[in-house]
Amino acid sequence: MKKTLEWVLPPEVAYDDIRFEQEVRTQLRLTPDTPAFIRKIRRSIDARSRQIKVNLAADVYINEPIPPLLSFEKSYTDVSKKDQAVIVGFGPAGMFAALRLIEMGIKPIVLERGKDVRNRRRDLAAITKDHVVNPDSNYCFGEGGAGTYSDGKLYTRSKKRGDVRRILEILVAHGATSEILVDAHPHIGTNKLPQVVTAIRESILEAGGEIRFDTKVTDFILKDGEMRGVVTHQGEKIEGLGIILATGHSARDIFELLHTRNILIEAKPFAMGVRVEHQQQFIDSVQYHCAVRGNYLPAASYSLVAQARYKGVEKGVFSFCMCPGGYIVPAATAPGEIVVNGMSPSRRDGQFANSGMVVSVDEADWKPYEKLGPLAGLQIQKVLEQTAFQLAGQTQTAPAQRLQDYVNGKISSSLLPTSYQPGLVSVDMTTILPPSIAVRLREGLKVFGKQMKGYLTNEAQMVGVESRTSSPVRIPRDKETLEHPQIKRLFPCGEGAGYAGGIVSAAMDGERCAEQLVAHYQNKK
Repeated sequence: MKKTLEWVLPPEVAYDDIRFEQEVRTQLRLTPDTPAFIRKIRRSIDARSRQIKVNLAADVYINEPIPPLLSFEKSYTDVSKKDQAVIVGFGPAGMFAALRLIEMGIKPIVLERGKDVRNRRRDLAAITKDHVVNPDSNYCFGEGGAGTYSDGKLYTRSKKRGDVRRILEILVAHGATSEILVDAHPHIGTNKLPQVVTAIRESILEAGGEIRFDTKVTDFILKDGEMRGVVTHQGEKIEGLGIILATGHSARDIFELLHTRNILIEAKPFAMGVRVEHQQQFIDSVQYHCAVRGNYLPAASYSLVAQARYKGVEKGVFSFCMCPGGYIVPAATAPGEIVVNGMSPSRRDGQFANSGMVVSVDEADWKPYEKLGPLAGLQIQKVLEQTAFQLAGQTQTAPAQRLQDYVNGKISSSLLPTSYQPGLVSVDMTTILPPSIAVRLREGLKVFGKQMKGYLTNEAQMVGVESRTSSPVRIPRDKETLEHPQIKRLFPCGEGAGYAGGIVSAAMDGERCAEQLVAHYQNKK
């Protein structure tokens, strides 16, 4: 007999497997020797009142065989002799596109400008310790994409565009914890994601796919309105049934190449601002209404949004990619720029909490660069990042300012301890941020200080700049076929093309692009 039950429980019961099983057995009046297996299926925290509760649902199997946890089976056929398709980029979109191509009988040839996860670590260490940025191997470029070493969050609202459960099951089959199938806001953790990425790579290679690291695409092979292949920096020409372009939001050279080759691209709105860092204990105390969160509750997060005016125009100011118990990391992709991002390990047990605090950016903001056409938004990013680099000392030391000082227009005489390892330097952030962002950010922080008591304090600081929230460029595509409207056999994909906003949504988009490529071009040379 199977029963599906729902509970509202205190955290000390919901997160303690022994006590939870006792609760289930008591409710179902099961004797201690009655065979019963409990499988949690949904779990979320309700912290709206002072009495924290956990909403939990579970399937209980009583005297009944237990079905497999995963409906997905990690079994891929050999495609080494099959027709091939080219994937540019090996982030979530590229990885899942490759796996889906294999399932559909197509050999993926994956080209990744960066290094595999192990060798990539050396370049990340060089940014932190030596302030040296490798433009092809950094927190954005390399195996697994930007998420591998800078986040690991799996929450998405994009449920209509694919099967979220399928993506999560594939990750579990490749080594992720099964807890991601249960939690409302699943998170693998930056410390564990590299192993999952490595396992996915091994699946692709074992099935006969190819992955070429340190391979940068420098040109496209175009013929009669079709993209038949790509040219690498070594001069090699690689052709296939189609090209899935999954290069991520920071592959500026690809945007520039598309524009140079007269392939239609568009500027799109995005957001820029700073990272705000508090003590995690403070965030816990506010969100959980207690001095100490205890052993059962996870590190608390927050989500804030406000509207703020500048020259009579109202735009959104909002938190982005909040990292409980996390770290701020240097995410520049070229020398001469400062970019910051956030990451969280699986346990989220760091001393600090950080979140992007950003302001919407649109065509009104990039008007000074409108002569650059679809690259105008990209240019405003560059200017912000290069200004930060110059004013912060021309290293990866990041500009920072205490929150209350920023709102009061005062340069901070000292800064707080930080998770950002290259170090901080006190800077008036209004000399870096354009007025359209700086003014709205100041007003937004005032609102957040009222929404979340104690948030606006000099015991927190902002670190700049958070400029890579999403792609400043969209590569257009047909809504149904996902193919570029001008160039056939080109499938713009994932976050860099403007169609995803995180690991899961990018993975789903990768699968969809693979499916459409096969549907239209399999058996067509």
